[in-house]
Amino acid sequence: MLIAAAGTAARPAAEVTAQSLIEGALDLTRGQASYTEMTMTIQRPGWKRTLSLTAWTQGREDALIRFTAPPKDAGTATLKKGERMWTYAPKIGREIRLPSSMMSQQWAGSDFSYNDLSRTDKYLRYYDFEIVHAEERDGHTVYTLDLIPHDDAPVVWGKETLVLRDDYVTLSQTFYDQELEPVKRMETLEVGDLGGRTIAMAMRMQSVEKAGSWTEIRYLAADFDADVDATLFTTFALRGR
Repeated sequence: MLIAAAGTAARPAAEVTAQSLIEGALDLTRGQASYTEMTMTIQRPGWKRTLSLTAWTQGREDALIRFTAPPKDAGTATLKKGERMWTYAPKIGREIRLPSSMMSQQWAGSDFSYNDLSRTDKYLRYYDFEIVHAEERDGHTVYTLDLIPHDDAPVVWGKETLVLRDDYVTLSQTFYDQELEPVKRMETLEVGDLGGRTIAMAMRMQSVEKAGSWTEIRYLAADFDADVDATLFTTFALRGR
């Protein structure tokens, strides 16, 4: 799940590069440090459930996400610190370090994977990228970027396509397998103002082949200039202490 600064004006066309767009998109909903409240709705054939969660970030690398409702999920948390990631479930009572082999698994039963949560500056380190299309839409220049992972990149996708506005709002992201067939797609459902920024307020991740299954993330509150204590990004804090 992706996340330049609030109020940053769109760059003149001559200055726009694929890298500047990706950096802007990465920083838009993170800033130097952030606090957000969200809901996550998981839709499957025959049932639907909604969870509430809070998230804290620091820079592009560190993040803590904790579920707050419903009661059976409250306290379950995920910590990302640099390249490493842990999960904590109150029922188990201990944190678990996620090996690289588990990073492609579903996060909390949703259509997002642990890899999706960890996609910070990995794009800048492990991908080649280029702008392949630009068009005017609703008063914005909208750019389509192709992102191709390096041969030795620790990712499962053969390619990703990212559609961004000139103000760094992500409109969609498509993930392709090694045969370059689309597997899943994240689309922005609503753009709005929150926490002094214009952001994607609601995003839906959906498998290309499973029309009735999707996961929607919706922002409820945000502070993109939050005073976040660095000790929050520790396995000790992961337990909610």
